[in-house]
Amino acid sequence: MFRRLLIANRGEIAVRIARACREAGITAVVVHAKDDARSLHVRTADEAILLEGATPSETYLNLAAILDAARRARCDALHPGYGFLSENAELARAVRAEGIAFVGPKAETIRLMGDKVRAREAARSAGVPVMQGYDGGGSPADYQKEAAKIGFPVLVKAVGGGGGRGMRVAASKKELPEALEGARREASGAFADPRVFLEKYLPSARHVEVQVLGDLEGRVISLFERDCSLQRRHQKIIEESPSPALDEELRGRICRAAVAVAQASGYTNAGTVEFLLDPVSREFHFLEVNTRLQVEHPVTEMITDIDLILEQVRVAAGGGLQLTQDELKFHGHAIEC
Repeated sequence: MFRRLLIANRGEIAVRIARACREAGITAVVVHAKDDARSLHVRTADEAILLEGATPSETYLNLAAILDAARRARCDALHPGYGFLSENAELARAVRAEGIAFVGPKAETIRLMGDKVRAREAARSAGVPVMQGYDGGGSPADYQKEAAKIGFPVLVKAVGGGGGRGMRVAASKKELPEALEGARREASGAFADPRVFLEKYLPSARHVEVQVLGDLEGRVISLFERDCSLQRRHQKIIEESPSPALDEELRGRICRAAVAVAQASGYTNAGTVEFLLDPVSREFHFLEVNTRLQVEHPVTEMITDIDLILEQVRVAAGGGLQLTQDELKFHGHAIEC
């Protein structure tokens, strides 16, 4: 197990990671901006390092400053939490280049799944259904032609997006140019990547995501699903597990599909595979993979009694998965708002 772990985050998730470190006998080191000097995550950790600067880009999003803090604190592992740099492939690469373990997937996997078009290709290669769409890259006329094939309404999505950013619904041919322009503009500002693609928009579909965990030896398991269908502006409001829309047969199918996607991408550590589910036809389609711990991970922990952060750290330290899929069970029902 590691001796010293840098928590490259703040707030609730930093407090949670520090707790897991304490239980594992690991020294928890946090970083903080000046304004966060008296925050709970600073008071909870064993050690704290000040990040110079006032804005997020100067502090928690400053890759060089985070790396320097890990060096100065002599940490042998780094946990990115969620948000900030947690899905930054360059951070994962740079941390490992320093000889420090990154508590998360490989940089190549983060880069692959961060590109939603390439992620769709990976899901197809694993035999997992993908939502009808157009991978983009053509002229405005090509988008119109493909949208007509798909059938309106269509969803315009940022290729490098996340968090509900860079998404627009076009209900008709007339609305598509404005949706394309709006999505491109937001994607360019948020992700420095203006590329967009199209997917069929299903207004009545349920949003179901599956927690997966993979080790360094290629084993992947699912820790069942979370239902996050109740949203506002593509942001999740209520997350619950188990999903009221799944029976055992459908749960088995969707969880096996999530494992297949993870295996196809060489996934290690904790991640979430997201699907859209048509509750009438009981068909589901791959959406994307979040290559980090989710905000909603406690919902899974409460029904499985598994400490996901501790499992993340164990896997990053070279430990194999301690449970097989057949041994995993869930009980009760958990809801997070």
